[in-house]
Amino acid sequence: MKILKKILIVILILVALSFVIALFVKNEVTVEREVVINKPRAEVFEYVRHIKNQDSFSVWNMADPDKKKSFTGTDGTKGFVYTWEGNDQVGAGDQEITGITEGSRVDMALRFRRPMEDEGTAYMTTDDAGEGSTKVKWGTTFINSYPKNFMNLFMDSMLGGDMEKSLGNLKQNLETK
Repeated sequence: MKILKKILIVILILVALSFVIALFVKNEVTVEREVVINKPRAEVFEYVRHIKNQDSFSVWNMADPDKKKSFTGTDGTKGFVYTWEGNDQVGAGDQEITGITEGSRVDMALRFRRPMEDEGTAYMTTDDAGEGSTKVKWGTTFINSYPKNFMNLFMDSMLGGDMEKSLGNLKQNLETK
């Protein structure tokens, strides 16, 4: 019984500590990754502006090939919405193109319904990276209020690796076309 009491005390201390730490964590967190693709900027931008293309490079989209998808609007244009409903790993939500700066940037809203409700923004930018090469930057931002902002400490490690894999897939897809 003493060991159970000690375990419970340690758990309570850890929970209390996370609440205290959250007081000092920013509410906003941005995770960014980038890759250089050996293709011209116009070609790369034309590909990344279409959300449906994420099915062939995003590890999140590829995690459930049987997910239900629906689309509203014209892909690659402001207002296009990609909605998904998948297994427990990919959950459910939608992604909407909220802005396009022709040739250089696509802004998107992210709305998750499952496994937990959350909202964020994402963007993809393309910049010249030398002769015939393009730097693609992919970023996502979430705003989490206290005490959920404690999770912001782990967002880079939770999302960054998958973003890197996805950008690697994007690079491979475009360079082998």
